[in-house]
Amino acid sequence: MTNSSKRKEEVHHLSNGGVKQSTWSKAFKSKSVWEDKDEFLDVIYWFRQVIAVVLGVIWGIAPLKGFLGIAIFCIINAGVLYVYFSSFQQVDEEEYGGTWELTKEGFMTSFALFLVVWIIFYTALHYD
Repeated sequence: MTNSSKRKEEVHHLSNGGVKQSTWSKAFKSKSVWEDKDEFLDVIYWFRQVIAVVLGVIWGIAPLKGFLGIAIFCIINAGVLYVYFSSFQQVDEEEYGGTWELTKEGFMTSFALFLVVWIIFYTALHYD
């Protein structure tokens, strides 16, 4: 990666001379200000995907099966993201259509990814 592309990724300069933080630096900083609503929804979406991969690997290594594994995934996935946007970021849920809209943002794709990763790891490690 060149020096100029690193700089573009890390810091974007505004026309008024101010400095805008990158999306990922805002994602890991508490109580960030999100000018663009889609930017925050993208962060929620990608956090869900990371959670899905991590839990899929854990569920595949620890031979969890059936409804219990699915139910625990749903609770953890929804719970972690709810705590993230309500306590860590402290966003106004109504700006994004309510708590339910933020809770379900990207859920089905993360659920599908979780199932694929879980099945692959479980089959590779525990199937004879």
